[in-house]
Amino acid sequence: MPEIKHEQRGASRLAILLGLVLAVALGLFIYSGIHARVEAESNLQHATQAAAIEDVNVVSPKAAAPIDEVVLPGATQPFVNSPIYARTNGYLVKWFYDIGARVKQGDLLATIDTPELDKQLLQARADLETAKSNLALSKTTAERWQGLVKTRSVSQQSTDQAVDNLGATQASVDSYAANVRRLEDLVSFEKVYAPFDGVITVRNTDTGWLINAGAGSPSAELFQLAQTSTLRIFVAIPEVYSRAARIGATATLTLDEYPSETFSGRITRTSESIDMASRTLNTEIDVHNPTGQLLPGAYVHVHLKLPSQTRFAIIPANTLLFRSEGLQVGVVRNGHAELVPITIGVDYGATVQVTSGLTLEDQVILNPSDSLISGTPVRTAPAAGTTR
Repeated sequence: MPEIKHEQRGASRLAILLGLVLAVALGLFIYSGIHARVEAESNLQHATQAAAIEDVNVVSPKAAAPIDEVVLPGATQPFVNSPIYARTNGYLVKWFYDIGARVKQGDLLATIDTPELDKQLLQARADLETAKSNLALSKTTAERWQGLVKTRSVSQQSTDQAVDNLGATQASVDSYAANVRRLEDLVSFEKVYAPFDGVITVRNTDTGWLINAGAGSPSAELFQLAQTSTLRIFVAIPEVYSRAARIGATATLTLDEYPSETFSGRITRTSESIDMASRTLNTEIDVHNPTGQLLPGAYVHVHLKLPSQTRFAIIPANTLLFRSEGLQVGVVRNGHAELVPITIGVDYGATVQVTSGLTLEDQVILNPSDSLISGTPVRTAPAAGTTR
């Protein structure tokens, strides 16, 4: 019996040992399964995060050569450009100057025949003479009645009526005289004179044409007279170069038709305000032109000196982002993209000049996607063929 009990205890211990071994094996199996799953999820997460990082090509801005002047387009304009209209109706009898003619102030440009107006003037003068005769009669009557009223030969009321009639007749004379002067002024407009020294640039009339008074339509003008001894040039100077617009400063002008010559002008005034739409400063430059060598309407290159040498950065045009907030570029900083607003100076086509917003150490993203936003993680690679 003791031997049987001993064998039973041995079998029980063996069963317990086998159970422990199975439990440990099961635990190891479960642990290895969970560990493998966690590791797989971690690897998947890392792979997903790595795949989410956008690969971008970057380029660093290049330093542009320092500049001490800016060249801007402009066009010459007459200092004064006046359309000449008729002030009376009639038929053109003769014109005396054609296009290109130089005239002096007061020169007769054309004469107009106004027969109806001449007849009106004759009638107005006759009416004035009639009114003057009535005035003389009224004056004599009033003086006579004023003498008779003292002897009580006439009533005071009749005398007052005679005096009032004298005042009314005097007013009629003044009215007729004013009408005569008005018609005389209109008749004087039969002759069209030059209002200032200049050049006839347009002639829109000819002998026998019916002339209408006033400036009712653009075709109604008889001539255009331009004062070209001094020319104006209006230049839109970008805001970044607005320091060059100093009143009294000298501007150098070059023209394609005079490749070996330069002309000098002077900045006379500016708008004193940056245009919100174009971000430019409207500036006027006056150029003396006593010989008439420069023609109105000519295209010119205006060279303006900057107060000091200015350095800018150059970047490729395919780095630009056009957003509603304005012009921007993507810059890589600390492994993330950052949108930076910039200001453009000169557009060279394939490249642009950046006047503010970037440094030469920045890494600018080439061909940025339209969906790029600040904070996007990126992985950089320098663009092929670019150097710092």
